[in-house]
Amino acid sequence: MQQPIGDSELIITDKGSIYHIDLTPEQLADTVITVGDPDRVQHVSKYFDRIEHKAQHREFVSHTGWLGKKRITVVGTGIGPDNIDIVLNELDALANIDFSSRLPKSETRSLTIIRMGTCGSLQADVPVDRLVISTHGIGLDNLLHYYDRGQTDEEEKILAAFNEHTGLHNAVISPYIAEGSDEVLLQFKEGYVKGITITCPGFYGPQGRVLRGPVAFPQLIDKLTTFQHEGRRITNFEMETSAIYGLGKLLGHRCMSINTVVANRVSKNFSADAGTAIDHMIRHSLEVIEQLQ
Repeated sequence: MQQPIGDSELIITDKGSIYHIDLTPEQLADTVITVGDPDRVQHVSKYFDRIEHKAQHREFVSHTGWLGKKRITVVGTGIGPDNIDIVLNELDALANIDFSSRLPKSETRSLTIIRMGTCGSLQADVPVDRLVISTHGIGLDNLLHYYDRGQTDEEEKILAAFNEHTGLHNAVISPYIAEGSDEVLLQFKEGYVKGITITCPGFYGPQGRVLRGPVAFPQLIDKLTTFQHEGRRITNFEMETSAIYGLGKLLGHRCMSINTVVANRVSKNFSADAGTAIDHMIRHSLEVIEQLQ
């Protein structure tokens, strides 16, 4: 007989909400938008026709509301794969664990989880202010190594080619790969560049930025920019996508990542009006999300 999940493993507050993101199961929509910046939650939800619930605990801000007939929850995750570990697991718990019995539900609920973030471009022909959709996320962090998960043949081939090209697997880094949802990705057609996204566990050294501290992989940008495998290339990097894709796939959810390019690491320029570019991503993508199947 299955034992209930312990109080220390699944932390439920006195009001029946899950600990970090402070939502109850009925406050979670089937469609979830994640944003790294907690302040960006309101920039998304301002386009809703109505908001039915708001919550905030630490950096985790959440709004649930309606866009036409589509119910959507927007969650601010904060930065980095470690925060994604919290948010993805708690979203799944809200959807698929009975909080009364503390047992997994017999029928699982699959969420559609869409990241709206910012990134740095790794290709000269993907300039600032463009919108990038991730077909795959390659993680240079270690989050998914803590989970027992498999990979498809295609994922294994891409990762093997990536490891051979970059040599990172012979260093202290053990890259992993996860694919986004083709079913969701195919519904985003006009106005997006598609490619592989690298997820890094930091903003400076892990992304090859040199200020005062020397970096261990000075050729990182060049290696990422020049990677090619069967017509696929790396378009950008940021700090969340591979973790979302890996955990989402493991838990049975449909995940996709959209990013606004705010910096081009090849030309070394930064968006002159990142706020307007991000707002365009939100408005343009919400039009598609409202019609998602």
